[in-house]
Amino acid sequence: MFETFETGSFGCWDEAEEKAHTAYEMYENGQLNLALTQLAEAIEINPTNSAWYFDKGLTLDTLERYDEAIDAFEQALQLKGDDPEILNCIAVDYTRIGQYDLAISTFEYIQQLDPHFEPCYCNRIITYAEMDQHEKAEQMFYLAQQINPDCAICFYNIGNSLFSRGKFERAIWCWHKTQKLEPTHPQINLRLAQAYWASGKYQTAKDHFLAELRICPGDVRAILEFGMFLLANGEIDAAKEKFNRIGELEPDFAPARFYLAEIAYNRGHETDAARLYNEALRTNNRLAGPRYRLAQIAADEGNTDEACRYLTEELELEPEDPDVLLAIGSMFLKLGSLDYATNCLLKAVDLDHTNPEVFSRLGITLAKRGEYEGALQFLAHALKLTGDDANLLADIAYVYYKTGRLAQATQTVETALMLSARDPEIVRLNRRIKLASAGQNFAFNFRTSRIIQNMTILSARFRCRIRYILTRLNYLIKRQQ
Repeated sequence: MFETFETGSFGCWDEAEEKAHTAYEMYENGQLNLALTQLAEAIEINPTNSAWYFDKGLTLDTLERYDEAIDAFEQALQLKGDDPEILNCIAVDYTRIGQYDLAISTFEYIQQLDPHFEPCYCNRIITYAEMDQHEKAEQMFYLAQQINPDCAICFYNIGNSLFSRGKFERAIWCWHKTQKLEPTHPQINLRLAQAYWASGKYQTAKDHFLAELRICPGDVRAILEFGMFLLANGEIDAAKEKFNRIGELEPDFAPARFYLAEIAYNRGHETDAARLYNEALRTNNRLAGPRYRLAQIAADEGNTDEACRYLTEELELEPEDPDVLLAIGSMFLKLGSLDYATNCLLKAVDLDHTNPEVFSRLGITLAKRGEYEGALQFLAHALKLTGDDANLLADIAYVYYKTGRLAQATQTVETALMLSARDPEIVRLNRRIKLASAGQNFAFNFRTSRIIQNMTILSARFRCRIRYILTRLNYLIKRQQ
């Protein structure tokens, strides 16, 4: 009997326990993939231990394999039942993968199971902050405080919410509170560095960057952030050293290659820059930015088709940042690819109604296409946002001129001249309008104008989108009045 006991199924379970213990040691030593292998072998021997599935989920979380982690936690849940801690891990991972509704519903379910389980409020702060529902994030903070007023993570999470709203001083206070409660809280010095940087306190920011890197000298994301900080403050060689350091630690970390390329590009070393941009893309072909720069390099070399190809590929990444869309649309405009320019700029306008440059570029694009009435509305709105601007007034005057409204063209260009009397383009435009007003037919080559005369006709699809944007714009103007 004893021999059977030692060599039978219980002996296998002991082996499973040993593998699980080995997995724990490997996890602590940072050997995460080996830890997963040991856990998988332990689970294969004894698939009824919920703790091992839970440990597997935590290991996958550390590897940022969140979908797989959710599966592991759900398997643990099936064995253990409604466990608030396991459910909390699932909800946190739902937040990490952008499944915010599932995260919220899971946190709410935990609250029903155990109203005093503080993490279901604490972690909901981040979920609501990611959803831009910051008032609800603050509600969760106060609910969590009633249970545990000294939770370092709560102060850290609400600091993230405040930082994302530009409330840097309050974010700094919260993160210092986190640091006081938990001096070793991960990346707390990095967050403080970011907040001090954003609030213009550069030396204090630098001190916190250095403090973070003393604690975690191999954290490539912290090194990258510090490199970007140095780059923004003109310490180019120091920034370059940081990006090269990342290359030594993690050769396939594409953002470091990108910023090395940025340094080369801004120093006029376009060949080296192109090589580095392409290396970044080979490492991560979804990285935003390199194709835009490669398009600039191609355009500078006169390769219009290649430049348009790079820009089109950049658009396939589906950027949602209005400034990025403005930059891409402006380059398409410069290259004469008016369909793509119109598409980018319409999307940028739809996302941001406050940037006059977007309205201005869209107005210029429509003018080039011969859509003068739409152009006037967008240019006029840009002027309303900026106040008196000589270039915008000149653009409007030119559109008036092209549509035969010479009196309005004259009045507008004269206002532009009052603001910038020596601008050669405005002076030439004024002369041209005067000649037209005098009835003289004078062939004038206005090549330097910001609006060229090669017009095409908009497709029906763009006409519909423009009408939609203009309708929304008029509604917003009336509402403001």
